[in-house]
Amino acid sequence: MATTPNQLAARYQRMADQLEALFTTGPKATADPVARMATACALLHHKMPHFFWTGFYLLKEDKLVVGPYQGPLACAVLPGPEGVCWAGVEQDATIIVPDVHAFPGHVACDSRSNSEIVVPLRDADDRVVGVLDVDSEEPDSFDEVDATGLERIVVLIHG
Repeated sequence: MATTPNQLAARYQRMADQLEALFTTGPKATADPVARMATACALLHHKMPHFFWTGFYLLKEDKLVVGPYQGPLACAVLPGPEGVCWAGVEQDATIIVPDVHAFPGHVACDSRSNSEIVVPLRDADDRVVGVLDVDSEEPDSFDEVDATGLERIVVLIHG
């Protein structure tokens, strides 16, 4: 049974609410961005059946370096400026790619990926410091509902 856009939006809202509570309430709360990234990746990857690879790439010394993730092995470093992740950084915008094989300069860390969404990660000063990158084995897996839901979750990383 296919998920409707409203059901998908509601799922993202539940996950955002769950993450916000985990990050901010009680003795297990943390403001540590790496802990928050790891937790968000685990939740997203295990609650979204179409997510094949779910993780963060962080800007370090003018390269994107893999951070917390779930899924198969990833490229450890994306030197740029090619690829969807770098497009998200350079455009400071969420990028939805229905067919990664048609994306100019796509960096294939795993040949099983067929579609992708990248959401910029900003620090507390609103500077782009990395991206959330999600791949799917299926083509055309992501849309504006995913973009809105993932953007809501990414905002929680640096609180």
